Amino acid sequence: MFRSLALLPVVLLLGACSSWVGHSDRFAYVVPLYRVEIVQGNVVTKESAERVKPGMSRDQVRDLLGSPMLADAFHADRWDYVFTIRRQGAAPQARKVVARFEGERLKALEVPADLPTEEEFVASINTFKPKSAAPRLELSEAERAALPRPARQAAAVVDQPQGAVRSYPPLER
Repeated sequence: MFRSLALLPVVLLLGACSSWVGHSDRFAYVVPLYRVEIVQGNVVTKESAERVKPGMSRDQVRDLLGSPMLADAFHADRWDYVFTIRRQGAAPQARKVVARFEGERLKALEVPADLPTEEEFVASINTFKPKSAAPRLELSEAERAALPRPARQAAAVVDQPQGAVRSYPPLER
């Protein structure tokens, strides 16, 4: 009898957990789940791709685009720059830029047509959108004219210095 009473809370708890299995869709809408941001590879933008010119050495290309994600020993004349990002609140992105070499010099850079500029890339991953428009910092001419004019104050006549008058000893003797 004591054993069955001790097992009763465990059975009830397990029964309660099983009722959530069929309603997991509704649970996901109630509790927002955190998703890990995954960023892999090098970001290659239009500006950085435009700086790379045919005839550059491998070191120059590496300085401008970074180390390639794939540099295969079987394809020594090809570097692959692969970039993927999955960020919560932003659309996933994947791009591939291929640098082809002839010996130690760049032959061609294969760039996808949808390669974004730096501004477009930052805007596409920015999940912190401003809540309102930026405030104006200047008044228009009509607003300036509508402001009340400051009252003129009579010029103060200074005959004697105000405050304590001190005499200091000379600095040098």
